[in-house]
Amino acid sequence: MKSLSAEQADPAPVPELIAATEQAMPHQAHALARARAFAEPFIAGETLDTGENTLAHADAVAQILKTMGGSEAMQAASYLVYACAHLNKPQEVIAKAFGDNYAALAMETTKLVKVQLQTRAAEDAGQWVDDPKLQTENVRKMLLAFSRDLRVVMLRLASRLQTLRWHAACKTVAPPSVAREVLHVFAPLANRLGIWQVKWEMEDLAFRFLEPDTYKKVAGLLDEKRIEREEYVEQLRARLEDDLRAQGVQASVHGRPKHIYSIVKKMRGKSLDFDRVFDIRALRVIVPAVNDCYAALSWVHQQLPPLVEEFDDYIARPKPNGYQSLHTIVRDPAGRAIEIQIRTQAMHDHAEHGVAAHWAYKEAGSKGYAGVSASGEYDAKIAVLRQLLAWERDLAGSGQGLFEDRIYVLTPDAAIVELPQGATPVDFAYTVHTSLGHRCRGARLDGAMVPLNTPLQNGQTVEIVTAKEGGPSRDWLNADLGFLASHRAKAKVRAWFNEQVRHETIARGRELVEKLLQREGRTAFKLEELASRLGFKSAEDLFAVVGKDEYSLRNIETLLRPPEAPPAPDDFLLKKSRHTDKTPKGGVLVVGIDSLMTQLAKCCKPAPPDAIGGFVTRGKGVSIHRADCSNFRELAVRTAERVIEVEWGSRNSDGGAMYPVDVGVEAADRQGLLRDISEVFAKEKMNVVGVQTQTVKGTAFMTFVVEIADSGRLNKVLGLVAEVRGVRWAKRR
Repeated sequence: MKSLSAEQADPAPVPELIAATEQAMPHQAHALARARAFAEPFIAGETLDTGENTLAHADAVAQILKTMGGSEAMQAASYLVYACAHLNKPQEVIAKAFGDNYAALAMETTKLVKVQLQTRAAEDAGQWVDDPKLQTENVRKMLLAFSRDLRVVMLRLASRLQTLRWHAACKTVAPPSVAREVLHVFAPLANRLGIWQVKWEMEDLAFRFLEPDTYKKVAGLLDEKRIEREEYVEQLRARLEDDLRAQGVQASVHGRPKHIYSIVKKMRGKSLDFDRVFDIRALRVIVPAVNDCYAALSWVHQQLPPLVEEFDDYIARPKPNGYQSLHTIVRDPAGRAIEIQIRTQAMHDHAEHGVAAHWAYKEAGSKGYAGVSASGEYDAKIAVLRQLLAWERDLAGSGQGLFEDRIYVLTPDAAIVELPQGATPVDFAYTVHTSLGHRCRGARLDGAMVPLNTPLQNGQTVEIVTAKEGGPSRDWLNADLGFLASHRAKAKVRAWFNEQVRHETIARGRELVEKLLQREGRTAFKLEELASRLGFKSAEDLFAVVGKDEYSLRNIETLLRPPEAPPAPDDFLLKKSRHTDKTPKGGVLVVGIDSLMTQLAKCCKPAPPDAIGGFVTRGKGVSIHRADCSNFRELAVRTAERVIEVEWGSRNSDGGAMYPVDVGVEAADRQGLLRDISEVFAKEKMNVVGVQTQTVKGTAFMTFVVEIADSGRLNKVLGLVAEVRGVRWAKRR
C-alpha cells in the first residue's frame, strides 16, 4: 500500500506559526548545522523506543518543521531535544552553547516527552481515568500548558507525525496507545492550529494502525475507480469554472480531496454506506462577493438537479463559530452525487485559518453528526489560540503563558489532574478524592519528599502519603501558611470541621436526653419515637438542638409526664377547699359563701390581680374567669343568675400559689431564637412549664406556659421578650 506521506507531500505553510516563532528564538549563524553536529555524537547510535534511529528521527522532524514553515532555529531545536538525555546538566550545557532560549525549549520538550511516555504506559497497563474524554482534553491542555510560545507544540506535532510515517514506511504496527494519542490529541490539536495537512495525514495514519481492516476496505473502495473519478472531477471542475465565467461570475473552482478517516467518520456519524457519502466527489467554488455565491448556486441548480434536503445556507445562517458557505449536493446526468461548496475568498480564509472553525462539527464524538452543530462551548482559551499565535512573539518576550492560571500534574498512575496555579499537594489530594485529602500527611514530587505547602509545577508526578484515618489540620485553612490554593479544597476542609462540631453537639445532646430518660425511668422509650412526638424529623435533629441549648429538656419532661386529660368545654375540674377560713387554697374568696369548691378556668387562666368573676357550674362548684373572658361574658348573658361575685384572697393566705398563664410570641424564625427567649424567662425567674412552636414561611409562632404569682409583673417580662432579636410581638393570651 502506498505511503500517505507521498500522496500528501505538499502541506501549505502556516504563516501565523512562522510569525509566532521566528522571533521567539534569536537568530544564530549556522544554528541548524551546529545543533546537528552537537547532538550527533550522542544520538547517532541510539534508537527510540519505537526502534527508529534517533538521529534519523531528528533529521526527519527538522524536515517536517521546514515543510510546515518553521525557521532554521526551530529545526535546530529538534536535535537538542534528543541530546538532553545524554547530558549531566543539559540546561547549563545547552544554554552555554546555544543560549537560554534554546535550553528552555529543549528542557520543556524533554519534560513533555516523559509525561507522554507515562500516560501511554498507564493506558497500556489499563490504568486510565474513569472518563477517557476528560483525560483526552486534559492531555490537550497539558500539551499547550507546557508551551510558553507554541514551539514545544510544533516540535511534538512534527515528532509524532514522523513516528507514524516511520511505522508506515517500515510496515510495522504503531502501538495502540501511540495511535490513540495521535487520533484524540495531536490531530485535533493540529486542527485547532489550522495545520490541516498535518491533521489529515495524522488521522489517516493513526486510523490505519487502529483499524487496519476498515482502512483497507475504504482505501480499496476509493482506489477502485480513482483515476476515472479524478478525471471526471477535473472535467467537471473545468466546465463549471468556464460556464460560471461565461455567466459573468469570476469563479475559481477546485477539487476538494477526501481523506479516509474523514469518510469513515461521516459514514459512522450519519449511518451511511460508502455509496451514500455524497462528497466523495467534491468541488469548492471561490467567488469575489456574496451575491456571486447565490448567482453561482442558481446556475449550478439550473444545470444539475439538487438534493433539496442536503442544502445548507451557512451564509444567511452562519455557524456559531462564524463559518460561512453554501453547501449543496447535486446529481450529474448519470445520477452520481457531487458536493459543491460555494463561498467568498474571505469566507474561505476563515474556514481554512479561522479560530477552530470546524472544531465542534469535526469532533462531535460519540454523538456523531445527527443534530449536532457547533455550540461554541469548547474551551475559550483554546478558541482564541489561533489569534494568540500572531501575538506569540510578545507573549514569549514578556514571559506570559497561554495557560498561566492553570497547571497540570500527574498521579502515580499517570492520570492528568488540572489545578489552579499555586496549588499544593493538599489541593491535589482533595481534587483526586475527598478522603485522600482528609488523610493526607505527606507528599512526594517526582519521588522526592516535600512539605505539603510546596507549590506544584506543570508535569510533576504527585504521590500522597496518607494515614489510615484522621482528618485535616486547622493550619490548612490559615492563608498565611499557604497549604491550600483551591476554593474547592478549602470548602472541603471547612465542611469536615463543621461536621466534627455537629458530631460533638449531637453527642452532647444525646447524653443529656438519655440521662433525662434514666431519671424518669423511661429508658425503654425509643429515641426516634420521642423525636417524632416532639416534632423532629429524626433523633439526631433533636440531639442537635438540645446539644446547642436551643431546646429545653422541660419539653421532654412534659411529654414523659403528660398533664391530666383536659375536661369538656363546660366541665371544670374543681378543687374542694380544705381550709375553714373564707379563702380557699386557690386564693379566691367567694363573697358571702364559705368552703365552696373553686377552679380557675382553663380558657382564660386568671392570676392575681386580674379582675375576676365566678360562675356556678352544675354541681361542681364555681369556675373562676377573668372578667374580660369572652366565654365568661357569654355565660353571663345566657344565665345571669348563676354569676356570683368573687375576689382574690389576701396574698399571705394563699401560701405563695403560682398560676399558669399562656404567653404568645410571633418572631422571624432563626437559629437560637427559642434559646434566647427561654433565657429571658429564666433570668426573670419565671418557670416555663410548656412550649409549643410552629414555623410557617419563615415566621415562628410560639406559645409558652409560664407560672406566675402576679400577672402585673408578667407585663414587664413580656416587654423584655419583645426586645429579643427577631421578635415582633409578645403578649398574654
